[in-house]
Amino acid sequence: MNHKVCLVPELSGLGGMVTFQDKFISSLRQRGITYTFNMNDPDIAAILVIGGTRQLFKLWQAKRRGVRLVQRLNGMNWMHKVEKSSLRAALRAEINNHILAFIRRNLADSIIYQSDFSLAWWNQVFGKRPIPFRVTHNGVDLEKYTPQGPETPPNDHYRLLLVEGHMSGSYARGLDTAVRLAKTLQSDHELPIELMVVGDVSDSLMADAHLIAPDLWITWRGIVPLGEIPAIARSAHVLFSADLNAACPNSVIEALACGLPVVAFDTGALAELVPEEAGEIVPYGSNHWKLEAPAIQPLAAACVKILNHNPTYRKRARKWAVDHFDLNMMAEAYLGELLT
Repeated sequence: MNHKVCLVPELSGLGGMVTFQDKFISSLRQRGITYTFNMNDPDIAAILVIGGTRQLFKLWQAKRRGVRLVQRLNGMNWMHKVEKSSLRAALRAEINNHILAFIRRNLADSIIYQSDFSLAWWNQVFGKRPIPFRVTHNGVDLEKYTPQGPETPPNDHYRLLLVEGHMSGSYARGLDTAVRLAKTLQSDHELPIELMVVGDVSDSLMADAHLIAPDLWITWRGIVPLGEIPAIARSAHVLFSADLNAACPNSVIEALACGLPVVAFDTGALAELVPEEAGEIVPYGSNHWKLEAPAIQPLAAACVKILNHNPTYRKRARKWAVDHFDLNMMAEAYLGELLT
């Protein structure tokens, strides 16, 4: 039986889909399964559509040849509908949504949703599909992302970690919230706080952050190689997950695997990814779908709870990750759909 898998589209750069592609390719190699990005390859048995692609005709041709098409779906572009953006950016976002919806409606033989939240969102907006589907959370290499290592959180202050690929456009909102959270912990709770920011941040956003909290200690780490993330996670006390309505953010499951508890607002899939014993998920406090201002005080109180019981949360975070986010379990679920 032919087991060659095609991945569509070929991705590069930063972001969740790129991280998934790299992890999945690693899993294929470990199992001796060959892969390609060429949909015209006559030897492929299945195609995994990771994200939006305009090569719809090639997908249709492959389907006509009997190649199985499995679509991986996260969330949708939505912020362009509620905040000011250029016409070009809004059109690009909406076109990508409808490309994914077209593949889901007309080409996919099976769908893998990244979370229950993602499943419910797609069903609500574009209707249910009478084809096989499953919900499979992202996975993480538990041997690379581990609490074991020489790094430990500082003893003389608390380190709040924020990890995003690019903090621009709508993602700048998450940085603003992280700064206000750290400022509240420092001023209202009188805690010695360092906010460590990992990701691509412009000089103007850095300046804005220091205007909001001029006395706050902010460490700007910039873009770091993926291999450095576990060490950074081990060196922090808590991760703030800032992304709104995220389908299954890799930064969260990677943090949990390293024994780093997570604090976040209850939007997207966060509540299904982070149980009470592994972190704290709190109500947003207003309408996040309209990008209204969040309630910072409850978020800060939840963060204080984690900081006051950090060793317990760290143990529970790791255990939850081991039980639920093993990369091997994720890979087997995907291969079960692809090579059925």
